[in-house]
Amino acid sequence: MSETQGAVPVALITGASSGIGEATARLFASHGYATVLTARRKDRLDVLASEITANGGEALAIPTDVTHFEDIQICVALTLERYKRIDVLINNAGFGRLKWLEQLDPKDDIDAQLQVNLRGAIYAAWAVIPTMIKNGKGHIINIDSLAGLIGMPTYSVYAATKFGLRGFNEALRRELLPWGIHVSIIYPGGVETEFTQHTGARRKTNFATPKRVRLSAEDVARTAFRMVQHPRRQAIMPGYMAAVLWVNSLLPGLVDALVDRLFVRRERDIKKISTL
Repeated sequence: MSETQGAVPVALITGASSGIGEATARLFASHGYATVLTARRKDRLDVLASEITANGGEALAIPTDVTHFEDIQICVALTLERYKRIDVLINNAGFGRLKWLEQLDPKDDIDAQLQVNLRGAIYAAWAVIPTMIKNGKGHIINIDSLAGLIGMPTYSVYAATKFGLRGFNEALRRELLPWGIHVSIIYPGGVETEFTQHTGARRKTNFATPKRVRLSAEDVARTAFRMVQHPRRQAIMPGYMAAVLWVNSLLPGLVDALVDRLFVRRERDIKKISTL
């Protein structure tokens, strides 16, 4: 890698093997970023890296399990060895298990979500901050979810991780202000990705975000790229969901009643609750 190539901005993207991470890698690469692709699925990373380089971009695939601190350290070390810098971190790795809490497996569902969605993001940010401080610039973007702003049934643990990511993001943003390092967060609603294939959700009511209003992975990627160009604290996607969040904040009792009647009782097939 020559000194000229070393001046190319570098974006490290977790969860880059599919969905939002994959779309983000393609977009950043198309705008001249060297993209560092991390995820557990090496085969998919290699295919994406080959595609990016075939189109004239720069990509480095590093198989990484964000729940393993040593993996994160190795990933960052290899990135700095090759590019000497990390300008953008996209914390995207995550998954959800959407079942009633008592149906979740303590290890495979509860612990795993906490480790990937929250601890993995914290590890990655921890690892890149020193080089960003040294360079006097950088941008960390955490891909959250509307579940980080509103808690819904069957999302209990997933929401806990995303509410936690929200708090982490806010505190970190304020920690890094003196160095001019930006920390932003994106709250997407339903997105057309592989996410729904792994949730384990079984809906009697077939409740799901209607296809006509679902976001694409590219929609989220474009928002992330615009955030780097024009930094801002957060983005709610789609924008009209801000009204739903407003109602949830001001009228939580009404939302409780509607969710109970229209979702929980139907899903659990509860006809009548006896009172003690």
